[in-house]
Amino acid sequence: MGPWSAAQRRNDEPGNHAIGRSRGGLTTKTHALVDGHGRPLVIAVTPGQAGDSPQLVRLLDELAVDRLGRGRARSTPVALRADKAYSSRAHRALLRRRGVAAVIPEPDDQKRNRARRGSRGGRPVGFDAADYKNRNVVERGFNLLKGWRGLATRYDKHALVFRGGLVLRAILLWLRPT
Repeated sequence: MGPWSAAQRRNDEPGNHAIGRSRGGLTTKTHALVDGHGRPLVIAVTPGQAGDSPQLVRLLDELAVDRLGRGRARSTPVALRADKAYSSRAHRALLRRRGVAAVIPEPDDQKRNRARRGSRGGRPVGFDAADYKNRNVVERGFNLLKGWRGLATRYDKHALVFRGGLVLRAILLWLRPT
């Protein structure tokens, strides 16, 4: 045992490692936006205790897909398919301002709160259940990314090196035929 207390040992991990504490121990989270084939468009790495929902704005800001012909890069997706964790008024307002269709189900607690408020609660959110069935593309995209042993087990100490491995895997996914 070193001269540090238990609290100091927990907090001695530098921020550039993107390793954080969660119920499963020391972990890292990978956040990504993928296209319709599950190929990553934007990738971010955060400590394990960081929530998924706050990263949405960061990912959308970094999104830029070059066009084949002339013109500036496309930075607005047609639709965003996400799970209930992303269902917030702020996210829906952001997507509405950007002209992105939100295919996000409303959690039961939000439905109850809206119903409890009556006419002041607002209208139910628009939700395309048929389009939401395609959200599995996101999960399959993560499975393809983590198909590499080094990415699945996080051998790299620095977040920059780990993200580099994620980007390399994404490049290889883009080069394979769909």
